[in-house]
Amino acid sequence: MKHRLAVFDFDGTLADSFPFFLASFGELARVHGFRPLDRGSLDELRRLDARQLMRHVGLPPWKAPLVAMDFRRLMAARTAQIPLFDGMPALLRDLADAGVELAVLSSNSRDNVQGVLGPALSGLIRHLDCGVSLLGKKRKLRALLARTGFSPGQTVCIGDEIRDIEAARGVRAAAAAVGWGYTLPDALAAHRPDTLAHTVAQLRDYLELA
Repeated sequence: MKHRLAVFDFDGTLADSFPFFLASFGELARVHGFRPLDRGSLDELRRLDARQLMRHVGLPPWKAPLVAMDFRRLMAARTAQIPLFDGMPALLRDLADAGVELAVLSSNSRDNVQGVLGPALSGLIRHLDCGVSLLGKKRKLRALLARTGFSPGQTVCIGDEIRDIEAARGVRAAAAAVGWGYTLPDALAAHRPDTLAHTVAQLRDYLELA
């Protein structure tokens, strides 16, 4: 296989948490004093990167960690209601069986990630970095590579947002974008990932899984 380390985003990549994100956004906006999402413009908003979305709703960067903390708190009571995307459990198991080390790099909390994954799948994740700041993935990814000893050429970063592609590019790892999460596929394609998978089967092909 061409990759020895697979680094997954969590929300929108492994876990189908976008409906929960939409349901909780209004409460977070009310508590923290930024604008709620305009559901009529949702497709346009799903083409923005994290910085653009924060500017659009009037969320200053200094307040983003507080909002993220409250989002994690709200999700903690709902992890049993948030499913993994179809095919992702088998993908994780097959990668692990093939000798690929698995990592999750997420803004969500460790408890939420493990609660949604469950004990068996959590046990497959060798490296679990959680609570990552919205704009801090590149730094965390560089630290992960230094800690594990894998080279960028051995590493693939799999995510559903523009910031996931940017983080991979920042350390010269491969960027595999998935089109079933938070950001719309055409917006991801504009940032030229190494692959854009519209289905789990396409991602399996890219990862050279039968």
